[in-house]
Amino acid sequence: MTDWHKRWENNKIGWHAEQINSQLIEYFSKLNLVTGDKIFVPLCGKSLDMLYLLQKGLKVVGVEMSEIAAEQFFSENKLEYSVSKIDGLKLYEGKGIQIFCGDFFTLNPRHLVNVKAVYDRASLIALDKALRPKYVNHLNDIISKDVRILLLTLNYPQHQRVGPPFAVSKSEVDSLYGGSFQCQEFEYINDIENEPMFLLEGVDFVEKAVYCLQKVRM
Repeated sequence: MTDWHKRWENNKIGWHAEQINSQLIEYFSKLNLVTGDKIFVPLCGKSLDMLYLLQKGLKVVGVEMSEIAAEQFFSENKLEYSVSKIDGLKLYEGKGIQIFCGDFFTLNPRHLVNVKAVYDRASLIALDKALRPKYVNHLNDIISKDVRILLLTLNYPQHQRVGPPFAVSKSEVDSLYGGSFQCQEFEYINDIENEPMFLLEGVDFVEKAVYCLQKVRM
């Protein structure tokens, strides 16, 4: 995880998108949220997707390791914020949004009270294969029954490039979430032509997938 801090310090954040994710816009309604509902964004960075969620009238809770990312989110978007400490975490808080700075695995259900949904665009695929089961198990532990997850993944021949983002197949999604979640697949397409970085690295294909998962077991 030290590497992530160095990437932020050196501004090597190629995963950060300068526009709102089109899949979020297309499938947002599948989360069945209403104004005032709370949504959790793990490993949120300074994602502009959080602005979109705020504009939809939601309350946003993020978690991010880098304080640089949290500070840049508020400053670059000209949002007022305060900083406090809670349970060993640094909390950046503005109107309708909280970003906890620290280790995702230190979060507990008290930090996510009343969360109705989770948006995972770049969290699962940011973790190597050995860490992904631990991530899913902890996420399951800290969210309530019936919470929905909008999960976006990439799949490609992992041997052809070094992640992150890492390749996550449909079978792995089924294996990771199958025990406690119902899973619905909305999209699974080869989109290599819109991934110039992967093309330059000689990757054969990039399959993009969108899932909606709903927690059904405590």
